[in-house]
Amino acid sequence: MPKLSRPSRSAQGFTLVELLVVIAIIGVLVGLLLPAVQAAREAARRMSCSNNFKQIGLAVHNYHSAYNQLPTQMSGTGHGTNSGSHPNRTNGNGERHSIFVGLLPFFEQQALWEQISNPLVGRTDGGNSGWGSVGQPWVAFGPSPNVANYPPYLTSVPALRCPSDPGVGLPAYGRTNYAACTGDSPFRGGVGAADQNLNRNAARAQMVRASQRGVYVPRQKTAFRDILDGLANTVMAGEIATDLGDRDTRTDPLANNSAVTLRAESGGNAQAPVGSPAQCSGNAGVDPERPQFWSSSASTPLSVIWGGIVLDNLRGYRWASGFPVFSQINTMSPPNTAVCFQFANEQGTNNVYNRSGVFSASSRHQGGCHVLMGDGAVKFITDSIEAGNQNATPVAQLGTGISAPGSKSPYGLWGALGTRAAKETIEEEF
Repeated sequence: MPKLSRPSRSAQGFTLVELLVVIAIIGVLVGLLLPAVQAAREAARRMSCSNNFKQIGLAVHNYHSAYNQLPTQMSGTGHGTNSGSHPNRTNGNGERHSIFVGLLPFFEQQALWEQISNPLVGRTDGGNSGWGSVGQPWVAFGPSPNVANYPPYLTSVPALRCPSDPGVGLPAYGRTNYAACTGDSPFRGGVGAADQNLNRNAARAQMVRASQRGVYVPRQKTAFRDILDGLANTVMAGEIATDLGDRDTRTDPLANNSAVTLRAESGGNAQAPVGSPAQCSGNAGVDPERPQFWSSSASTPLSVIWGGIVLDNLRGYRWASGFPVFSQINTMSPPNTAVCFQFANEQGTNNVYNRSGVFSASSRHQGGCHVLMGDGAVKFITDSIEAGNQNATPVAQLGTGISAPGSKSPYGLWGALGTRAAKETIEEEF
């Protein structure tokens, strides 16, 4: 009888060397795959972000079709009366609403619009008396967007959020990743032409005409007919990153920079601006080891206290507020550069909540951000877009040379895209 041969040991399993080789190959494949997965996820988030912006653009066009004008940045029910401190008006919103309040019914937020546009009973702090109680409901169209216990302002609106931005919750009242474009000059961006002193309204209106050259003008009606440079050549809104509490130079504005302030107005006469965007985004206050963040010694508005109220004047923290830091961009500095309250409060006080300044577009995407053009198109603008002379002073009423009223934007292609009627020809792709 023939003998049966036994199988060799080598056929029963892998050797240690073979296992190590297989593990190494798997590790290399995982290392190659994970960045691709992350890139695919970010691409999906970026597409969703762009789609949200397109919906906002469609809402703007539908609003214009309904009312024959654009939604007004910093609009509302008038100044009302004070209740305590100035930014905390309760008997009226002080004409501080952003464009997004009026747009609510046009991007499927009719229920939220109904809450705001009608008297409302409801408080977030559970109080049984005072504003929001049964005996004293919130006024129609709401209080100032600074009021913390008004429920609609605390609502997170999905259409106003970019999925790439991880910021959520307090201390923000309701975040927005999209902001209205007010042009290439910050002067009067915080208050517009309105003023309770009627003797100064004409002078203020003249200042606004000279400097506020974007699609949206604070507290002033605009329409598509005002955009003489062409809807396809004019930025209507831009993307912004919201603050994460990490002193990011793009979201936590540098404050109290005395070297680049506007002299306060005196007797209703405007003073010419001094300073430039370069002085905002320069090295002053920036951490040399982490250039995207302010150093610990830089003065920023984190937890500024005024009138007993903590005002977190940080980027994108109030979708309902029309103030520059919350829902405005200007086309001075390129996207994703430092923001700052570069210019003094137009009302001549030391408060920062309504200061204008250098507030460029920004995002959590790599290399740039989205902008919404006047024709509703959404385009991705790179950080390297040509932005002209960053040492130039912005256009203002009493400016001279390249800063004189009616001048073309000193901030190159980026500045030209932000102006609605400066007669500038867009000759390059962006």
